[in-house]
Amino acid sequence: MKYEIINRPSYSMANIQLASGEAIKAEAGAMVSMSSNIEIQTETGGLLGAVKRSMLGGESIFLNTFRSQGMGEIQLAPSYPGDVEVIETHETLYAQSGSFMAASEDVEIDTKFGGFKTFFGGEGLFLLKVRASGPIFLSSFGAIYHRELVNERFVVDTGHIVAFTEGLDFHVRKIGGLKSTFLSGEGLVAEFEGTGTVYMQTRSVDSFVGWLIPMLPSRD
Repeated sequence: MKYEIINRPSYSMANIQLASGEAIKAEAGAMVSMSSNIEIQTETGGLLGAVKRSMLGGESIFLNTFRSQGMGEIQLAPSYPGDVEVIETHETLYAQSGSFMAASEDVEIDTKFGGFKTFFGGEGLFLLKVRASGPIFLSSFGAIYHRELVNERFVVDTGHIVAFTEGLDFHVRKIGGLKSTFLSGEGLVAEFEGTGTVYMQTRSVDSFVGWLIPMLPSRD
């Protein structure tokens, strides 16, 4: 498998070359275009149980397997403006449920509940536990950047988390008290501790929606 990420960082797309018999698994809806000799198979593959599906609040749970019958290519892109990051690691990653886009055929995915929904902060962390021997393609709203931690603590707004490596401990909490939450506009944060990598996005979907809603015309 060969790949190239184009149109970075605002409207990124993965251009992937597949050898004969090679396959990639991607979130439903990620395919932009592909060679006519690529076959598609849709599956849940034990990805999520019924309880986990409801916890994800409507996130797509289906993976499409794209297998090339001869040399072929496929283009994949996320559903919102932003970046695509390719991670080649044998480590386990925890990715926000909306940030996983694709991975090599042997990818293993499960869920991990890492937070809670509250009046104060909207979404907690609904995480996918992702492991693959080949590349993992992650998407973001805005550009992706990362921070390497070495035996230290680091705080990230939950709306800006894309993924992080398994070696990091974390817990989700409100930032400040009731008064500071309302005045600052901040809600839930994840505090990471240990050694590993945190991948973040420069924009938050929740913040964007909060900015957009007041501008929409009233139904009255």
